[in-house]
Amino acid sequence: MKTQTLKISIHRWRLVLALVFLLSGSLIVKLFTIQVGKFDMYAALAAGQQQVANILRPDRGLIYFTETISGQERLYPVATNKSFASLYVVPKDIVDPRAWAERFYEYFDHPRLEKELAESIQKSQGATGTSPVIVIATSTKEELIAGYLKRLDKPNDPYEPLENHLLDTDGLLRLYAWLASSTSTPVEISNLELKNEQVIFKKDYKDQSLAGRVVDLPGFGFDLTDRRYYPEDEIGSHILGFVSYAEGEGQGRYGLEEFFNDELFGQYGFLKSEKGGRSDVIIVNDREYIKPTNGSDIILTIDRNVQFYACQKLKESVKKHGATGGTVIAIQAKTGAIIAMCSVPDFNPNDYKSVEDISVYNNPALLYQYEPGSVFKTVTMSIGIDQGKVSPATTYKDEGQIMIKGWSKPIKNSDFSTHGPHGVVDMSTVLDNSLNTGAIFVMNQVGPKIFSDYVKDYGFGEKTGLELGGESTGNIANLLVNKVKDIDAATASFGQGIAVTPLQMIMPYQAIANGGLLMKPYIVKAIIRNGQRDDTVAKAVRQVISAKTAATVSAMLVNVVEKGHSKSAAIPGYYLGGKTGTAQVAEGGSYSSDKYIHTFIGIAPIEEPAFVMLTKIDSPQDVQYAEGSAVPLWRDIADYMLKYYQVPKTR
Repeated sequence: MKTQTLKISIHRWRLVLALVFLLSGSLIVKLFTIQVGKFDMYAALAAGQQQVANILRPDRGLIYFTETISGQERLYPVATNKSFASLYVVPKDIVDPRAWAERFYEYFDHPRLEKELAESIQKSQGATGTSPVIVIATSTKEELIAGYLKRLDKPNDPYEPLENHLLDTDGLLRLYAWLASSTSTPVEISNLELKNEQVIFKKDYKDQSLAGRVVDLPGFGFDLTDRRYYPEDEIGSHILGFVSYAEGEGQGRYGLEEFFNDELFGQYGFLKSEKGGRSDVIIVNDREYIKPTNGSDIILTIDRNVQFYACQKLKESVKKHGATGGTVIAIQAKTGAIIAMCSVPDFNPNDYKSVEDISVYNNPALLYQYEPGSVFKTVTMSIGIDQGKVSPATTYKDEGQIMIKGWSKPIKNSDFSTHGPHGVVDMSTVLDNSLNTGAIFVMNQVGPKIFSDYVKDYGFGEKTGLELGGESTGNIANLLVNKVKDIDAATASFGQGIAVTPLQMIMPYQAIANGGLLMKPYIVKAIIRNGQRDDTVAKAVRQVISAKTAATVSAMLVNVVEKGHSKSAAIPGYYLGGKTGTAQVAEGGSYSSDKYIHTFIGIAPIEEPAFVMLTKIDSPQDVQYAEGSAVPLWRDIADYMLKYYQVPKTR
């Protein structure tokens, strides 16, 4: 029995030892796996508990308009950064979803619908009744409330964003004051303040039990984030573009925001450091830190006051004439710096998503091509004079119309049906009365080849290179062939059969005002990188015509304002030069009988030009010729600019 018991004990010890060895072996294997095989994974997990790593976002650079008073430059931010609140709800904490939905509707949507209803009723005056409008408004109300309920009536949902409601700090306080108010205890925005990303009652609040405390709105909250903000709203929208947050990070779209996106954005920074036992206590020793590089600031040549006035007058003119749109460009004659540039229709970059047609984002001054009409006759006349083929006194016999080889119909003057032939006239009369046959006469004197070479030298058919992007080249393809057709050269001489952008069209007038020297247009005055300012230097493109030719053509343009179709451009005390253009709109391979594009380009004053300006009105409904639309608009803006820049009178 003793021997048998001893054998059993030995077996048990062997079993225990075997288990010990197996457990020890497993532990060794496990330790090897953790310390060697999966070292990287566990090191990363430990770092997640013991280290903080953050990408540091840079501040986007600012964009400025300028103004110069008494020689001092002042800067006005037109694209800046501002804190906005993204609103959200916590449905599981909301007691009465219907009541909240109605409150949101009353605050966000009801004022807008009332305004739309009033506008609809006003438009329908004279029609039979307005009940259909009211029905639509009532239907819209229920639809909007139902939209809120979809987010609010979710008992187990911990988070629902209130999309399309992004408020600045003032708007956030105003909303909180409204939501916190009751019939017996109204709360004013002046009672609240934003502190540590919370809305609180001010310390002097009348109810001292609430003074200094957080405004408690169960189920409602907000997150603060920096977003792009445009203080001037739609003023300059085509120049600036906007910043989109559709992909999380703010990316520039259209205009300067897109063209200079990388420079405006800056570079990310990085922070990596240890943290102590409490997650909110950071130990700064041995940290890895790369400071973010904020975006560069951009200073524009745009004069804030001129831009505002020009855009306002353009809107008034487009509305007055029932036009589909319009453009104004003002440029410094000597440098090519853009003083003002705006187009209608425009948009508010703070609310860019609300546009019905995204084509409104495009800048018509750079992108849209059109046949310029008679403003091109100045270009043709300058070519003939520069080649010595004609002078202001050169005459020809105007028959009112002319046949061109290879074309079945006669080309007529715009006044042929009312005036008929003008007889023997000189070149000044050609510009004064805008005679198509006279422009063809000048082109024929120099020949199609030389004519097309000058047109290219003036910059037509290629981008100007303005720092905005989205620019068209125009289209002068019919003048770039080896043998230009007679009909193509003839129609081009008075601005038909070719396509130009408004910016391209103003540049020959800039050259004429600058002694024949064509400048590269620019809109960026300076870029500030890391505190260092880099100013843009004006650049000459080429000498297109001689200074003598430029002076001669300038004098002829003065005559147009004094005696010709542009008399309404005159401003007492100044000699001004300019030319109108009334171009038919090409549609479906032919010209429309009732749609026109009106253009006027003027130089002011002619002796020492301060600026050159183009005004363009698209398809006005109440006047047929540019002297009734584009010219008065030009005069209003030019008169303001001459006074604003204190240009001395010379007559």
